[in-house]
Amino acid sequence: MSFVKLTVSSIAICAIAAPAFARDNVQVAGSSTVLPYASIVAEAFGENFDFPTPVVESGGSSAGLKRFCEGVGANTIDIANASRAIREKEIATCAANGVSDIIEVRIGYDGIVFANDLNGHAFEFTQADWFLALAPKIAKDGAIIDNPNQTWADVNPAFPAQPIAAFIPGTKHGTREVFEEKVLAVGCEATGAFDAMIAAGMSEDDAEDACIAVRTDGLSTDIDGDYTETLARIDANKDGIGVFGLAFYEQNTDSLQVATMAGVVPTVESIATGQYPVSRPLYFYLKKAHIGVIPGLKDFAEFFVMDEVAGPDGPLAEYGLVSDPELEATQTMIAEEQTMGLGS
Repeated sequence: MSFVKLTVSSIAICAIAAPAFARDNVQVAGSSTVLPYASIVAEAFGENFDFPTPVVESGGSSAGLKRFCEGVGANTIDIANASRAIREKEIATCAANGVSDIIEVRIGYDGIVFANDLNGHAFEFTQADWFLALAPKIAKDGAIIDNPNQTWADVNPAFPAQPIAAFIPGTKHGTREVFEEKVLAVGCEATGAFDAMIAAGMSEDDAEDACIAVRTDGLSTDIDGDYTETLARIDANKDGIGVFGLAFYEQNTDSLQVATMAGVVPTVESIATGQYPVSRPLYFYLKKAHIGVIPGLKDFAEFFVMDEVAGPDGPLAEYGLVSDPELEATQTMIAEEQTMGLGS
């Protein structure tokens, strides 16, 4: 998809000349899932405003929030993109470094999908299948044993005897946290493994951690880069199955096919209705202390969540973002610079 050109007249925004500051461009980093949306908005913003095009980098949600929390000033980023909510320990780090006023902006929703080579087997997964494929230990006859599964047929007799080769987001990505909570943890409970762990004497906290652990014998590979790296791994290994954001998959349907999860095909519609079980909100976090200091920062944030940009008929929806039904409230929050209430 080529970047969309939005005309100023069509969205009723007047270009504003920017005075000179130590840094005259907005700087953004973080989630590889949010990256394509932020890039579309940044390019359209640069075309329609008398501000430089914002610089948008990836690196993962955790890495972006780490940079965001380094402090306040022109040498720190203005916005962190995230495919998960900011964690309490990150809020504490931010506060310790003087980043006390944070505006949390939910831009919409996205689904996490499971895709493999277009010419490969068409999978119909459940969360239990993925737990049985990736967990280091599983339950059998009420006991916890080392995971013996080597092929997808071992996991589920309805599947082919295809070697398990999973390419999943690394731990610095927000997508990994959602994958753990909405796939592995759900599958752990569905297979009886969680109850078996408790029965074996594990504490509830330890059992929860064990439920989201991933085997380290080479059948699952953490991808620290973005989704293009995952796609390259599948290109190189036709048995590979990757975890992607819906938007990335939809831009690569010429080489990938998507699996169902719990009987539901991932689409914008099934995510919007909540029918598809593996979806999550997407965010960016804005440093209030930089508003009025970094030229165009608030303008960029307001532009990002306009109906004409992030609404159901906007370019982000065309790329795969599921529009937030509460977008109007988000627009008001940015206009009024409402923070998360973390400090004065």
